[in-house]
Amino acid sequence: MATYVTSAGETIAQHGQGPSARWPRWIVELQRTLAVRPQFVISGNIRDVFLAPTQDGLVFLPIVPCLHEAFSQRGLSFLLVYDRVDGLKVFPETARAAAERLPNLKFDGRGAAQVSRETLVQTMRAVAGGRDTPSAMIIDYASRITSRPHDLSETELDFFVACEKLAHVTRPMRSLGQDGAPPYNPIIWLINRANDLPDWLVVGNEAIRTVVVGLPDRQTRFEAAAALARGFIDYDRLVPEQRTRFLDQFADLSDGLTLRSMLAVSQLARDQSIPLSGIADAVRLYKVGVPDNPWRQDYLKEKIRHGDRAIGQRVRGQYQAVRKALDILTRSAMGLSGAQASNRSGRPRGVLFFAGPTGVGKTELAKSITELLFGDEQSYLRFDMSEFSAEHSEARLLGSPPGYIGHDAGGELVNAVRQRPFSVLLFDEVEKAHPRILDKFLQILEDGRLTDGRGDTVFFSEAVIVFTSNLGIYVENDDGQRVLNVSPDEAPPDIERKIRNAIEHHFRFKLQRPELLNRIGDNIVVFDFIRREVASSIFEKMLANIIERVRDEHGVELEIASEVNTQILESCTASLDNGGRGIGNRLETVLINPLARALFENTPARGTVVTVSRITEQGGIASIELT
Repeated sequence: MATYVTSAGETIAQHGQGPSARWPRWIVELQRTLAVRPQFVISGNIRDVFLAPTQDGLVFLPIVPCLHEAFSQRGLSFLLVYDRVDGLKVFPETARAAAERLPNLKFDGRGAAQVSRETLVQTMRAVAGGRDTPSAMIIDYASRITSRPHDLSETELDFFVACEKLAHVTRPMRSLGQDGAPPYNPIIWLINRANDLPDWLVVGNEAIRTVVVGLPDRQTRFEAAAALARGFIDYDRLVPEQRTRFLDQFADLSDGLTLRSMLAVSQLARDQSIPLSGIADAVRLYKVGVPDNPWRQDYLKEKIRHGDRAIGQRVRGQYQAVRKALDILTRSAMGLSGAQASNRSGRPRGVLFFAGPTGVGKTELAKSITELLFGDEQSYLRFDMSEFSAEHSEARLLGSPPGYIGHDAGGELVNAVRQRPFSVLLFDEVEKAHPRILDKFLQILEDGRLTDGRGDTVFFSEAVIVFTSNLGIYVENDDGQRVLNVSPDEAPPDIERKIRNAIEHHFRFKLQRPELLNRIGDNIVVFDFIRREVASSIFEKMLANIIERVRDEHGVELEIASEVNTQILESCTASLDNGGRGIGNRLETVLINPLARALFENTPARGTVVTVSRITEQGGIASIELT
């Protein structure tokens, strides 16, 4: 395995066996315009490594060696590289003697020359006018030359004006094609973002070409995967068809990653003895930093297999909703989420959109799913989207943009997922969020990632995302008034049809975001109203919880007289408009409040059996008799 050592002392391994069919697109763009522009500004993904076709084969190179390799093939002999830390250096080091032929340029024992802004401009002029020395000059970390590109000091202004003038007065030194070198010795600015230099220097300046370096495309990622494949422990044991299949998988799973990240994935695989056939585990380990994959554990599959019984005890009367949710979890556990797509993406493990009346078990089902997956219903991460109805509240989720107070602290959502990548994310009443915040879910649902205010990428590929909504219960009539759209008297299929139509209308026409609805797909789960027979079951479960709580807190065995039980049941289920939550609220009024008052005034001795023998209610205040 060959290696390449950069000017910064970084060793880059060469894994490939032959040259790539092409240079990166931004290099091709740069090469095509060397003949007509004296200066270039390169921004974007500049700190990545790049696949370069060299005489020795395909190598991964950082940007400066990559530029040197590309320029040397066009007849430029060396690069002068400046940054505020190291000063001025020559790349490659072997070209120092040629570089010292430039006026007033001497290097110290470390191979560096310390220069001021004034002498830097003089050196730039010398390079640009070096007719006998085909070379290029790179201003590296140019984003740090000034911290305020739109509010320059006098010294900074003089420097950038001199650079602007140099771009305009530089004239071709050679005819195109003479000695194989382009007519200009180019000046290259390397910046992080387009606005890191003064706008008046770059915008509308025909002498300066702007080149943006993007993330690697799919073909480049496949070439990188092929170059890295020999480092995996099972490479020699795989037949060509298997190698191609796993290389395709590596390229697909690396969508949105840099080539430097792909190098890190392969290094992790070597360190953890992960084979190429397990590349999905290596990419997941890099993204979320957790070596174990709970989704592949046998115990989880067993829990999902019997999940209808466990969840059915908590979420009453919603068989279809429970079954749909378990189907999606089963699909996730078997690794078949998004299997219909031609490529493997980092989409979340599962997406559920719970819709229906209030108090019917939407949030309870999300808690039940969490307990099923992780053993603790409190492990879910809940976000009340009514708190994010303002546009500026986006910063709470993702963190403030750079330059704003608190941008380095991150946001609530990205911090939570970074800490617990295997989780259930519950976004309650999602329709109340600001549309700009909803736009962020497009990226989460499609690509499974978000970039926070600090510029760090957070991955959602191991999470289950649950949205809840009351859309479709009420709709606006022609007069703009809210009217009831569905009622308990209707059949469940009719309720589902009306709610689905209302959800589609909301996203397509009111929000004008049909693409978000398309990302959710057929994962909309419509809950039915709480029916009378189900209400009785919910009531009995809540009553049992009260009796258990009294036993645990006070050591008292509470019994309810039969006629009182019937009285409370009729009171709690007289109106089911608010579902199970309404039953609980009414039970609190007619039983819990007077019971707490009675126990507070005369607490029975531990081990005592007390019976609620009578309940009366007057003026909305209930009273009970204990015997």
